[in-house]
Amino acid sequence: MTGPLSHIRVLDLSRVLAGPWCTQNLADLGAEVIKIEKPDGGDDTRAWGPPWLRDAEGRDTGESAYYLSCNRGKKSVAIDIAHAEGRRIVRELARRCDVLVENFKVGGLAKYGLDWDSLREINPRLVYCSITGFGQDGPYAERPGYDFIVQGMGGLMSVTGEPDGASGGGPQKVGVAVADLFTGMYASVAVLAALTFRERSGEGQHIDLALLDAQVAMLANQNMNFLVSGRAPERMGNAHPNIVPYQTFASADGHLILAVGNDAQFRRFCELAGQPALADDARFATNRARVAHRAELVPLLEPLLRRRTTHDWVESLEAAGVPCGPINRLDDVFADPQVRHRGLRIDLPHPAAGSVPLVASPLRLSASPVEHTAPPPLLGQHTNEILRDLLGLGEADLAQLRANGAIRACT
Repeated sequence: MTGPLSHIRVLDLSRVLAGPWCTQNLADLGAEVIKIEKPDGGDDTRAWGPPWLRDAEGRDTGESAYYLSCNRGKKSVAIDIAHAEGRRIVRELARRCDVLVENFKVGGLAKYGLDWDSLREINPRLVYCSITGFGQDGPYAERPGYDFIVQGMGGLMSVTGEPDGASGGGPQKVGVAVADLFTGMYASVAVLAALTFRERSGEGQHIDLALLDAQVAMLANQNMNFLVSGRAPERMGNAHPNIVPYQTFASADGHLILAVGNDAQFRRFCELAGQPALADDARFATNRARVAHRAELVPLLEPLLRRRTTHDWVESLEAAGVPCGPINRLDDVFADPQVRHRGLRIDLPHPAAGSVPLVASPLRLSASPVEHTAPPPLLGQHTNEILRDLLGLGEADLAQLRANGAIRACT
């Protein structure tokens, strides 16, 4: 069986994270993804180390972990689009592709004839996805987009971190570039929707995705808390604005998450903690009351949870049907029996290192499962293959293009 997108060819002119995350999703689903990289250095993230992938003898391969995280299953073609021959080649590739994903500044590809208006003339079925910081229009359209800045501008940091005045208080970014990742996921959905539309209409279209738009959209219930009440939510650390107790607590040997979702769960927790009367107290008997009396309840719970270890709490609370969990480091995560059972770590052959560890796609399709068939490519690894097989260029043509600097091939 082949992947559900095995009939789709994607031209990936994106780099760093948002665009590559989208195209890695498409590659996992079987699409042929041709990653266009600048011959001198390639994708910016190739230089974003350490750490670097090492071979079996412990030697540095020069492949950064960051780059490896979001380029699985792609083919690298190193072409200089500032070179006239390079631009011509990319246009010919776009003529033969179903999807193009790019994250240049607004209008940045027009001077190369690789913008939406230029390419739809030669391929009206092309689905063209543009990813920028702030969208194709509006007062901020010309600004470059950076995940960290968008986390701040889009409100995420205003609700992330400890409250002002608390120990360690102040706004915090999330530990991974979630604005980029949100946008990459939305881009994946938009591309699939545009391909479905094309099946019925025969028409391609332009997708305009902005990091700021995606970041604002992903605030979900926090958005609605503001829109309904007119009050901007504030930082609450690890607490939940609408549910109590739903936060981290210190245990005898570390921390755990207690995530009580309803009144029956709260009663069972109180019984396990040896304080059944708390569930009958009018201040705490319902979630609505617990939210109103959060400042009184949490100090009562903290000494109770410090009496036992995290493992003891998790074991007993799970048995009682009270949602809870440990706070794992990544070494704990990849040793976790559920993570191991689900096969979230995979290892693929790698041309420079022999083998590369990667994280599997979380997509599980029963009839057309994801297949992880290829590691992140070396810079220019597939230049000759793609230009020969897809465009019909001969060895003399390729040699000339290499000589004049239009392309680079991995040796």
